[in-house]
Amino acid sequence: MEYRQLGRSDIKVSAICLGTMTWGIQNTEAEGFEQMDYALDQGINFFDTAEMYPVAPKAETYGRTEEIIGNWFAARGNRDRVILATKIVGPNKQRFPYIRGGDTRFNKHHITAAVDSSLKRLKTDYIDLYQLHWPDRATNDFRGLAYHHDADADETAVEETLEALDDVVKAGKVRHVGLSNENPWGVMRFVAGAEAGRGPRVASVQNPYSLLNRSFETRLAEVAMREHCGLMAYAPLAAGTLSGKYLNGQWPEGARRTLWPDNTRYQGPQADAATAAYVQLARDHGMDPAHLAHAFVISRPFVTASIIGATKMEQLKLDIAAKDVVLSEEVLNGIEAIHKDYTYPCP
Repeated sequence: MEYRQLGRSDIKVSAICLGTMTWGIQNTEAEGFEQMDYALDQGINFFDTAEMYPVAPKAETYGRTEEIIGNWFAARGNRDRVILATKIVGPNKQRFPYIRGGDTRFNKHHITAAVDSSLKRLKTDYIDLYQLHWPDRATNDFRGLAYHHDADADETAVEETLEALDDVVKAGKVRHVGLSNENPWGVMRFVAGAEAGRGPRVASVQNPYSLLNRSFETRLAEVAMREHCGLMAYAPLAAGTLSGKYLNGQWPEGARRTLWPDNTRYQGPQADAATAAYVQLARDHGMDPAHLAHAFVISRPFVTASIIGATKMEQLKLDIAAKDVVLSEEVLNGIEAIHKDYTYPCP
């Protein structure tokens, strides 16, 4: 397993990070334990979760994934072997009325309360990387590439958020902080605020990145490299799409698209055509399509870690095995040719 620097910290994290968002709905606690045991045995020391997990989020299961991880720490006594990342829910009154009164904001009150609650569920006294799940402002966080400005939006100032994060870091509850679903303006405002002494410097940004969505390359890759704020790439398989399992109208039983058909982020004619091309490229070179997708993400110089997630052990084992896959120049050229034909089919 390759290990990479987390921002400017002294922490080294595995290039593959274990995602956890299915534990508590699609996976039982016992299955979550099995995944963590196997991942740790394979050299993965980096786990990512969030207070709102599992997905799809609902009041009845809120915080359950963190509880499963906390129970695992208690049962195994191995908290010191894991670099643990979690996230605070961003503003969304309609979707999360059950979290801290439904008006979750990145201010001192909410950040302190969220950190304390996560620590209790995780059965630990510190979080290695604490992330803001999406911006506390009106921006295009989950809405494609276009930005539409709202001058009247109710937003928490970056400086206020940094000061609240500074409090939990100084209290020893959080070691480092990161962003998620962010844009260049947001990352640079947080960097500038830290340089001005308003709070801790961000160590990472967790955004979508895959063969179907390479928008990070033009929006944030330079920031990630120059500011030592590397990408934690989520959905490297585009929610399983790049495995090819949905091609030709297939709807596998228990798959995410089958369970939640309204989530169309990685669906559509362009997505299907691009996926078919990448799957064929992999097969032409004797590779599993999932290995092609994962190995590409892991190989990018601005990526700190690629976050994998699986509901079945055979999927997890396949995903982790991508760590040993090296893409040839011919394969990389093939990827670029497909990307030219299908640029950002799923931004």
